[in-house]
Amino acid sequence: MVQSGKNGGGRMSVYEFSAKTITGDEISLQQFAGQVLLIVNTASRCGFTPQYKELQDLYERFHERGFTVLGFPCNQFGNQEPGSEEEISQFCSLSYGVTFPMFAKVDVNGANAHPLFTYLKEQAPGVLGTKTIKWNFTKFLIDRKGNVVGRYASNVSPLSLLDKIETLLTET
Repeated sequence: MVQSGKNGGGRMSVYEFSAKTITGDEISLQQFAGQVLLIVNTASRCGFTPQYKELQDLYERFHERGFTVLGFPCNQFGNQEPGSEEEISQFCSLSYGVTFPMFAKVDVNGANAHPLFTYLKEQAPGVLGTKTIKWNFTKFLIDRKGNVVGRYASNVSPLSLLDKIETLLTET
């Protein structure tokens, strides 16, 4: 397996990435090793923003069994996440009771895309093989080994992934 430098190519799992939390701490995704993950690019002022409630529901339902949602705010789609990290954190907590891990604002497309999202898009291209994310609340499902097993568009309800998450949690 060839590992390349900064561009994120050649990585073997999501655990090899790190990201800054919404409170400013750089953490390794290695701390989520062995868990089923749903990684989502989020926004506070989007038509899909109410999905925060379903994401929180999934987190509460499955967290004790090894499931975590990771939220990555992004302002690349219609300027729908213009706030500071503190404002985003308050909004998520007060409006939707979010307790799953939230990260600092990132780009998911373009030259400044976070390496994690570059990797996710390479592992699970969109419709017609596109490597771009089309809108907020694109969801990537990750198995316990850190492999991307699914990509779901903005209009896919998080709760519609219940059976897929259940299956991944019961696999050894």
